[in-house]
Amino acid sequence: MGKITGFLEFQRQHESYEAPFSRIKHYKEFVSVLSDGQAKLQGARCMDCGTPFCNNFCPLNNIIPDFNDLVYRQDWETAIQVLHSTNNFPEFTGRICPAPCEAACTLNINDDAVGIKSVENAIIDKAWNQSWIEPELPKHKTGKAVAVVGSGPAGLAVAQQLARAGHDVTVFEKNDRVGGLLRYGIPDFKLEKWLIDRRIQQMEAEGVRFCTGFYIGREEPDMFINNFSKEIISPEQLQVQFDAVVLAAGAEQPRDLSVPGRDLSGIHFAMEFLPQQNKVNAGDKLQKQVMGTGKYAIVIGGGDTGSDCVGTLNRHGAKHIVQLELLPKPPETENKSMVWPYWPVKLRTSSSHDEGCKRDWSVTTKRFEGKDGKVEKLIAVCVEWKNGKMQEIADSEFELKADIVLIAMGFVSPIQQIFDAFGVAKDAHGNVRASTQEGVCAYLTNVPKVFAAGDVRRGQSLVVWAIHEGRQCARAVDSFLMGEHGLLR
Repeated sequence: MGKITGFLEFQRQHESYEAPFSRIKHYKEFVSVLSDGQAKLQGARCMDCGTPFCNNFCPLNNIIPDFNDLVYRQDWETAIQVLHSTNNFPEFTGRICPAPCEAACTLNINDDAVGIKSVENAIIDKAWNQSWIEPELPKHKTGKAVAVVGSGPAGLAVAQQLARAGHDVTVFEKNDRVGGLLRYGIPDFKLEKWLIDRRIQQMEAEGVRFCTGFYIGREEPDMFINNFSKEIISPEQLQVQFDAVVLAAGAEQPRDLSVPGRDLSGIHFAMEFLPQQNKVNAGDKLQKQVMGTGKYAIVIGGGDTGSDCVGTLNRHGAKHIVQLELLPKPPETENKSMVWPYWPVKLRTSSSHDEGCKRDWSVTTKRFEGKDGKVEKLIAVCVEWKNGKMQEIADSEFELKADIVLIAMGFVSPIQQIFDAFGVAKDAHGNVRASTQEGVCAYLTNVPKVFAAGDVRRGQSLVVWAIHEGRQCARAVDSFLMGEHGLLR
């Protein structure tokens, strides 16, 4: 490394945040990217530890020590080349990835980890600002055509890699804009949508064709799945028109809460609530929007989606917000000697929580009560966990005032109607069955020339895993189309 003793000399460089009272007045990003000097000191802290656990625990296998060193040396142009060699969309991961690489940093054993995520974000933002990122056109066209169903991070990664290999790629998206859950699942204050649009322009210049408003299947999906399509295309049409089809539609089937009173108005899935605000931010006029303004709001689910609901409710001006979690409250800090380099279970307080929210753990919802068909209160009970089993605590029932309830308990599976229409085999969890083992055609389903990648194959997961699967699936499709001497090597 350029600064062998950097980890002894410099403290972690933290990005600055706009103050909560100010940022809740808008939906723009509020995290400041590191300056060149701050990024240089952050890169200097990388230990050149010999065994880069950060690299191994990054699903994309980003070459982290190398780009840390390059940033320390202020060789930014080479740094973006190294970063792009494994990651198609660092501007997404640098903003919304939880950074398992930092948990695995060797320095994290007894000190603050290197701020890998902030360095990555600094690299990609500088590269765009310096106009170093341009369309990468293929040297030769193969004459092969590939359809990609879904334009989330997995679908976008598949499409970009295959287009650069010379294939004609068409991406079909059921919604009115490209991006999948990047577009309609993640609030703008975490990922502004012009970042997606900018990358789409690059991909279009590389030859990728995007078709929005097209649902692939035979019947419309369940009503609680976001669907802004205007036309249905059958799987048979795709299989006839294209040499390969990649299913990359994500996992959108939300986990529901089957308790008395669930049918009262004012109770919504998170993925009913969040996309509406993103559409309004984009300039759309909605006939009716679910709002939290001046309301007592309850968010059920303690994960990232629940946190996103909290942040949006704060910007609506909710009167009082409570977030409930079924599991016990995690420890403030992890026992690093026991868990490192694995992702630790510990209390995580997001920027949305800092803006205002009461959190409660080990709580399960018993029922909702209301008047005139409208929810007014949530009845809950405290629970304890013994040997991995949940037990209700006697005489612990309590009630919470609720004008609006958002269910953010994760996703159970992808949209089943798409799978049934294609006739692909599914696993026990309702995901597409497609092996990644050596010796088989990776990511290929039981249906000829139909592949699957991302959350449709592995279940709900991280953006970095989706991009990883998209890149690997593109290799498999390329080899399938071109033989063992495929272009993506």
